[in-house]
Amino acid sequence: MEQQNILEMEERTQRALTEKLGLQQLIGQSEAFVAETSKIPLIARSDISVLIAGETGTGKEMVGRAIHYLSRRAGKPFVPVNCGAIPVELLENELFGHERGAFTGASSARGGLIQEAEQGTLFLDEVDSLPQLAQVKLLRFLQNKEFRPLGSTKVITGDVRIVAASNANLEQAVAAGTLRRDLYYRLNVVPIILPPLRERSTDILLLAHHFLAEFAAKLDSPAEAFSPEAERKLMLYSWPGNVRELEHVIERVVVLCTQSTIEEDHIVFSGANNDLAQLSFSEMKARVVSEFETNYLQSLLVAYKGNISKAAEAAQKERRTFWELLRKHNIDVQKFKVAGAEEAGKAAAQHG
Repeated sequence: MEQQNILEMEERTQRALTEKLGLQQLIGQSEAFVAETSKIPLIARSDISVLIAGETGTGKEMVGRAIHYLSRRAGKPFVPVNCGAIPVELLENELFGHERGAFTGASSARGGLIQEAEQGTLFLDEVDSLPQLAQVKLLRFLQNKEFRPLGSTKVITGDVRIVAASNANLEQAVAAGTLRRDLYYRLNVVPIILPPLRERSTDILLLAHHFLAEFAAKLDSPAEAFSPEAERKLMLYSWPGNVRELEHVIERVVVLCTQSTIEEDHIVFSGANNDLAQLSFSEMKARVVSEFETNYLQSLLVAYKGNISKAAEAAQKERRTFWELLRKHNIDVQKFKVAGAEEAGKAAAQHG
């Protein structure tokens, strides 16, 4: 009995350490952020497909790593790949590998990233950048855990968890035909939607102080605090680059700071035009309203496949007024109609 208690205690200690490793970089107390990150330990228990959405710099890869290190796969590879950074013609080869002679210059066989991540996790960022053929092969792998390297007639099985991420509106990508609908639904079993930093303003100073302590220790800097004016400047900035931008701003400040307190003029932003302190209440309100209208109108067009009459009716707007809103925000209705027609054609073919 005593031996069993010791083993259980060791197991609890190991689990606690693993959870700390997985979640320690996900810093935030805002309701929107906690609501999403609290899903991570539950998601990590199984191999269910996860799609992480969020603007650039919100921490999508960190969430992917947390899922991996909290899972049974923690001792195996975590392989991140940015699909948008690899030339389209090379993506299929990168993911699935190739056999010798599969193409000019293929003097030997080479495994792809799926084989590299065997028994671990493959993190696909900007998954909407995958070319159509690679999407088909990825869908097959998600369904059957099978794939075929380029130039091979042999089917290979793999034990890999896929975690996907994107900073794009994937419903619009599906409507535009750049992302397969069946792949989207297969990936999006459990979504995690990371809020931008401007929507979790209560976390700005929490993160700023965390980065300050981290970089001051790393760079042996005397900086140890922000003045009230410096904190106000951080709070008033809109952070278009999100947490990643905040991290870089604080790192730059710490490198250049020669005193213990960081003052307002020590903080310099790359995108000065995004400083909220430069905008009036009316200007900021107009910006927010414009973003809301654009997203709302595009969502309606996705839902009704470009049918203006139905979209206008759902919005409780006259058709003419709805058209004026579309022109105001430069929204191309045709791409939503084309995607809707293609989907209807596929459905007819399947039932024919």
